[in-house]
Amino acid sequence: MAQNNQPQNQDLNQLLKVRHDKLRDLQENGKDPFQITKYDVTNHSQEIKDNFGAMEGQVVSLAGRMMFKRVMGKASFCNIQDLQGSIQAYVARDSIGEESYKDFKKYDVGDILGIKGEVFKTKTGEISIHAQEITLLSKSLQILPEKFHGLTDTDMRYRQRYVDLIMNAEVKDTFIKRSKVLSSIRQYLDGQGFMEVETPMLVANAGGAAARPFETHFNALNEDLKLRISLELPLKRLIVGGMERVYEIGRVFRNEGLDTRHNPEFTLMELYQAYTDYHGMMDLTENLYRYVAKEVTGAEVLTYGEHTMDLSKPFERITMVDAVKKYANVDFDTIHTVEEAKKLADQHHIEYEDRHKKGDILNLFFEEYVEDHLIQPTFVMDHPIEISPLTKKKPENPEYVERFEFFMNGWEMANAYSELNDPIDQRERFAAQEALLAAGDDEANHTDEDFLNALNIGMPPTGGIGFGIDRMVMMMTNSPAIRDVLLFPTMKTLGGKDQ
Repeated sequence: MAQNNQPQNQDLNQLLKVRHDKLRDLQENGKDPFQITKYDVTNHSQEIKDNFGAMEGQVVSLAGRMMFKRVMGKASFCNIQDLQGSIQAYVARDSIGEESYKDFKKYDVGDILGIKGEVFKTKTGEISIHAQEITLLSKSLQILPEKFHGLTDTDMRYRQRYVDLIMNAEVKDTFIKRSKVLSSIRQYLDGQGFMEVETPMLVANAGGAAARPFETHFNALNEDLKLRISLELPLKRLIVGGMERVYEIGRVFRNEGLDTRHNPEFTLMELYQAYTDYHGMMDLTENLYRYVAKEVTGAEVLTYGEHTMDLSKPFERITMVDAVKKYANVDFDTIHTVEEAKKLADQHHIEYEDRHKKGDILNLFFEEYVEDHLIQPTFVMDHPIEISPLTKKKPENPEYVERFEFFMNGWEMANAYSELNDPIDQRERFAAQEALLAAGDDEANHTDEDFLNALNIGMPPTGGIGFGIDRMVMMMTNSPAIRDVLLFPTMKTLGGKDQ
């Protein structure tokens, strides 16, 4: 196998040597591109194409990476790729000068050029730049993937995202849309009177979610700390402090597996609003998703894979018990004991643990029978108390809580509560979590005494919600895996170091 690759490797090494030789020649002749510190860019490619009628005949300056070059004697063509796309440049010796043209003919695909020239249209109708000046801004010393095949190795695309962005236009578009998703969320929430805040990533007690944290040691204080798994508890402290509407968009970290929808660090958005409940959070979620979809995609209908989701219609609202009844034909309203629930699970071949209670088993039924059916936007409400340690009980049925999860495409997209603001009840819930920890559940929460102190001071009735931003971007861009919407996803290191 090594012998078969040897000629190819020799060819590549020779090509790389040629590029290094070209750079050395430039430097020896006082034309080192790496000495250039700036270039005046007046326009971008798509802007010129979109406004050709007004810009024809104008002199513009643009800069980007040369992705194609065809030399034809005294005149040549090249394509320059910038942020917005690509545009053709017509390069003639008589227009840029004999010395500059001689230099241009030596430039390689991948070099970064500045081009100043007149906007015109070729005989074939292609909007182009008639170059008057060409400046080599950076010499590419590496070979880009072959143009017509692009960068197709998935692992390499994630490891070398910078090459992926150069070679695959749709990848760049995905991340432009990701930025638009974030800015649209902020526009909507700011317009609703919310304040964006920042809270610590390094915490002594990583609470607010059922997840295993990453742990580290802070040498200066000789203390063990954790990376946050949630934004919840600090933001609720701000509600106690009188900030009535707050949100944060930030990274959280969970020491769990990798798959198409999970990465150990991901972007979470949580918001909290005083004097409302989970019904208010449903209304906010519905309006926010419609707004973001319209801003990012121009429509209120999303296509993901084989599914089409209509955000223009009112989102379905169904309780977890009714959802299990609908899709599993099992009525948990008739189940009164843990023993009955476990017997039911045995009959349906659903695995559970000894510590699981009735509410846990209801949730297992939901995961097994219901989630995959929730394609259209759906709020699943009223979860069992056993799986909701920070949520306010339903007054008329204290076995359940005022919580919903928002589903689309069979995925959980958001999680929301009427927040628990009773400090006595909250202490009891923390005690139950401590018991789970002692029983071996390493995703259970520790008691947070400072948070309990905040609740003792008094928190108003509050609605709160957490959105998985990465899944939202996946949905808005029809991206098959979370790694496709993370610029730098977590990867196993190669040879003991990142490559």
